[in-house]
Amino acid sequence: MSTTGNKTLVTNFWKSFSAGQYDSALAMLSEDATWTVMGTTALSGTYTKAEFAKLLGEVGGSAPKGIQVTPSQLTAEDDRVSIEAESYAEISNGKTYKNIYHFMMVCKDAKIAKVREYLDTEHVTEVFGAA
Repeated sequence: MSTTGNKTLVTNFWKSFSAGQYDSALAMLSEDATWTVMGTTALSGTYTKAEFAKLLGEVGGSAPKGIQVTPSQLTAEDDRVSIEAESYAEISNGKTYKNIYHFMMVCKDAKIAKVREYLDTEHVTEVFGAA
């Protein structure tokens, strides 16, 4: 795909994700996709597509109104799309989740094949708690 096509794929992924359409978002990941959450929080680590789907269900389940992720900057080169984004969610524990991210997303064969997620890990622990 072209860099424009990759940016469209990634933009559509975040639109589906933010609308709570997780099945649609997950369908945009390749079957062998990996998602890595950086840091040392309870959520950090590298996940297969199936493991990420489970994590998404757990984290998404704690945000009854969903988690909005709004990209602010997208840059594409070759098979990579770099994104700066912000999130917003009201969590069932009464806290508000507002994080700032950088996502490096690698596209292959019109699917998202690899994601590296960089975020404020202290905020994750503050809102979601330690392991």
